[in-house]
Amino acid sequence: MKKDFIFSSESVGEGHPDKVCDTISDAVLDACLRVDPRSRVACETFAKSNIVVVGGEITIPKIGSKSMDEVINLGTVIRDAVRSIGYTHDDDVFHADKIFINNYLTTQSPDIAQGVDAKKAAGKETAEQGAGDQGIMFGYACNETPELMPAPIMFAHRLGRELTRIRKSGKAPWLRPDAKSQVSVEYKDGKPVRVVNVVISTQHAASATHSQIKKFCIEQVIKKVIPAQMLKGAEFLINPTGKFVVGGPQGDSGLTGRKIIVDTYGGMGRHGGGAFSGKDPSKVDRSAAYMGRWVAKNIVAAGLAARCELQFAYAIGHPKPVSVHVDTFGTGNYDDEQILKAVLKTFSFKPADIVKQLDLLRPIYSKTTNYGHFGKADEDLTWEQVNKVAALKKAIK
Repeated sequence: MKKDFIFSSESVGEGHPDKVCDTISDAVLDACLRVDPRSRVACETFAKSNIVVVGGEITIPKIGSKSMDEVINLGTVIRDAVRSIGYTHDDDVFHADKIFINNYLTTQSPDIAQGVDAKKAAGKETAEQGAGDQGIMFGYACNETPELMPAPIMFAHRLGRELTRIRKSGKAPWLRPDAKSQVSVEYKDGKPVRVVNVVISTQHAASATHSQIKKFCIEQVIKKVIPAQMLKGAEFLINPTGKFVVGGPQGDSGLTGRKIIVDTYGGMGRHGGGAFSGKDPSKVDRSAAYMGRWVAKNIVAAGLAARCELQFAYAIGHPKPVSVHVDTFGTGNYDDEQILKAVLKTFSFKPADIVKQLDLLRPIYSKTTNYGHFGKADEDLTWEQVNKVAALKKAIK
């Protein structure tokens, strides 16, 4: 494995057109879970100019013969989500109170439901829930940051989060919601030692000057969230094109699920390909990826390895994973086979058990949408807990 290299990761702000769509999809999911924790949701969102299109499949068992429109005001949910982002400026085509909403949501296919719904297997007394789809999922953790996440993606998220905090505080009224950040980190002997360059592109009002934006981003954002010792000799590229007035869905179309690397590990860890937002926990694309993060983080927190990636795979309707694999990239204090055995003793990877272990049938998903689904200090995001450290240490002896 190469020890000296430069690695870059990007993050995007809440107003990025794809993140607008993720935010809407997760807001719809949370609205359904508030009505019924058993809701099955697969909500996709498309946004362009002043139009929002939602489509997919939703089933809310509790409402019976009622329509979804009778229990959830979809228009209010969507407009509130857009408003929370900050699309309320009259100089923008995309505005919370002026968007046109097209609803193409239907109920879930019974062909899918029959494979996912909990059912009693032959000869068994208890019901088991099958996976909502086939697929491969990854979990990752490393000891580069306090959050046990890779440094490049955590720095990029911190920049985006601080930019948004200032924008929503009103202290920089010229800031607008669409933004992207990118950080390149130099590694020596496998450890992050300095930031090589930082890129920030932020949408702004026409009245703001490039010099004003550049000074603000460097002094009030970059130097506030990245340690000074990491910034020695760093290059700063702020709004490299010089102007970013037209942004968000007015400037580019948005779609749910197009920021899967931003959502996970910034490219440092592998990705199975499935997106997260708008999907209820029966979809292993989401719940199993959260499970993978939980397991990998506990492995690193337990000191079993400095870096760990977990891969597992499912077949639709089948309750057990068809494979589980652990890779510590040569950083393990035990053989990978030993760590895998300890993992299998400590955790259950059945879809229903994942939901139970992580308490996933709650309206918590709007908290995950922006600045990564991993590495956040929030007790609702149970996959960030390191509550299996003792069990892993005991299992590996």
